[in-house]
Amino acid sequence: MSRIGKMPVTIPAGVDVSIKQDQISVKGSGGQLVIASNVLVNVSNEGGRLSFAPANDSREANAMSGTMRQLVNNMVTGVTKGFEKKLSLIGVGYKAAASGARLNLAVGYSHPVNIDMPAGISVATPSATEIVIKGADRQRVGQIAAEIRAVRPPEPYKGKGIRYLDEKITIKETKKK
Repeated sequence: MSRIGKMPVTIPAGVDVSIKQDQISVKGSGGQLVIASNVLVNVSNEGGRLSFAPANDSREANAMSGTMRQLVNNMVTGVTKGFEKKLSLIGVGYKAAASGARLNLAVGYSHPVNIDMPAGISVATPSATEIVIKGADRQRVGQIAAEIRAVRPPEPYKGKGIRYLDEKITIKETKKK
C-alpha cells in the first residue's frame, strides 16, 4: 500500500468534511472545495480523521489511494491556511499593478497585458516588481501563477522576465568572436 495513502488526514476544528457517494466536500473559513471521489479508493471518517484505503489489490487502486489522500489533505490545508505563490519581475521598466480581480502587467510589450483572476483567487502587488497570488485551491493558484509567468518567461542571457521568487535561472554565456 502507498506510504502516503496509509497516513490519515486530521481534520482541524472549524473544518467540515462531508463524504458522499460521488464527491468529497471540505468547508472551512477559507471557502468550500469539492473533489470527485474515485471508485478505486474507500474513504472513511473515524473521529475527525479521514482514512483512505484501496478498494482492491490492484496497482492503480494503491496509487490512487495516495493521490486522493494528498488531494484531500491539500483541500483541508487550503480552507484553513490557504496557498500562495510569489512571482518577481526582473527587467528595466517591468512592473505589475493589481486592481481588484485584475492584474495589469507592463513587461516590455507594446501594450499592457491584463489578466483577470477567477473567483476564489486573489492577487496583490506589495511592490511594483512583486506579485502575490493567494487562494484555497492549490491547483488553481499554481495554474494562475504559471499562466502569469508564461506571459514573459525568464530569458537565458540576461535573466529578464517573470519568475517565481525561489526560481534559479542559469545564465548562458554570450557568443565570443
